[in-house]
Amino acid sequence: MSDIFDEVGEDLRRDRLTGLWKRYGWILYVAAGLIVAGTAAWRGYDYWATSRANSAGDAYSQVLASAKAGDHKALAESLAVYGSGAPEQYQVLARFRAASEHAAMGETDNALAAFEDLSKASGVDQPFRDLAAVRAALIAVDRESLDQIKARVSSYNNDISPWRHAAREIVALAAVRAEDWKIVGEEARKLTDDPTTPSDARNRARILRDLAISQTGNADTGAAG
Repeated sequence: MSDIFDEVGEDLRRDRLTGLWKRYGWILYVAAGLIVAGTAAWRGYDYWATSRANSAGDAYSQVLASAKAGDHKALAESLAVYGSGAPEQYQVLARFRAASEHAAMGETDNALAAFEDLSKASGVDQPFRDLAAVRAALIAVDRESLDQIKARVSSYNNDISPWRHAAREIVALAAVRAEDWKIVGEEARKLTDDPTTPSDARNRARILRDLAISQTGNADTGAAG
């Protein structure tokens, strides 16, 4: 008797599944189609993006190779043209290099403006924005007050910022220009006391520290390091 009930139950389940498939089976077909189409679209986009990036990289290298050595103006102009149609990452790279070329040819205003624009651009990743802000501060050392320079790098002159070494060196340079030897010694000491300071920055910090000592006659200014 139990076998009969089992067979009846199986028939009922089969009939129910058949009914559900007739009513909703098309949804599964559509979903499967969307998955296949989505996968194909993603692969197509990935191939297109990779090809475009590779082409953009080749074009960027050609722009750099085509410029005559020392012709900063021509290279900056070529980079501006290239960047107008390049993928976003290469646009940022071209803008950075063009700003550096402006600085190299002595066009300080243009270089400063370019780096400041990059530091505030919402479409640029934060590490690149930070780098642009630091580069702008370095350029501004020769034209702005010590307080202005300190304000520019205030977000980086701490014990955790990856840009702290550059920020402290920039403040020290601004302090030299302002002849504030106390600040020079303090920033130099931060650099020499920090075990993560790169060797070249540490060597420059020692020079700044010695300069501060020679100006103040106070050995405590350059303690440690």
